[in-house]
Amino acid sequence: MDLREALYTTRTMRRVKPDPIPLPVQERIMDAAIRAPNGGNLQKWRFILVDSPEVKAAIGPLYRDAVARGLAGYYGDAAAIANGIPGSKEGVLAQRMVRSANWLADNFEQVPLFMFALIPATKSVGSVYPAVWSAMLAARAEGVGSSLTTMLSVGHGLETLAALGVPFEENWINACCVSFGYPTGRWAVASREPAHSVTYRNRWLEPAGFLGDSPLWPDPTPIPATEPDHADAL
Repeated sequence: MDLREALYTTRTMRRVKPDPIPLPVQERIMDAAIRAPNGGNLQKWRFILVDSPEVKAAIGPLYRDAVARGLAGYYGDAAAIANGIPGSKEGVLAQRMVRSANWLADNFEQVPLFMFALIPATKSVGSVYPAVWSAMLAARAEGVGSSLTTMLSVGHGLETLAALGVPFEENWINACCVSFGYPTGRWAVASREPAHSVTYRNRWLEPAGFLGDSPLWPDPTPIPATEPDHADAL
């Protein structure tokens, strides 16, 4: 797959089919992940792939509770926009995000594969994120959708580690969880604020020096804000 296509079309794909992901595909995803740059090349990371119904059944209720609390707290603004501005572009996008987040929570046990990325508590969690992103890009090349979440890390960190059988005395942190599955929707470039509107040069609020409101990679099938839920992707 062309690198720019992967970069532009790898987005949050929470709605996926229950079809299992073959082991060779999983191996290619993880082999790409561990090639990522990391702090000091120490490779102080561990990854737990979860496809066991029993383990998913133990973590699912934790995730549902974390999402419910997140939508009431940290993501409350999005939820308020979704409920308060019906019909507007912002309201439609917010509604889609909320429905998508709730779908993953409600169907957690049906998602075929999860990857938990662990890092020692003494290390920066930033060292594991390039590997996580590489895994998501590699999944895109395989036609597999993915979604990164830190809800479990924030809301139920210790309970999640216990469900995964991680020894507390080894002092690991669950940096994030990524869901994987073959998407029910389609790949396309997601709508974003223009790069120049969120980028400064040298000092705060100084113009970046470039302008442009359209994606710089050609996309024949951009996703409209009003696309139905079955193709929900952010």
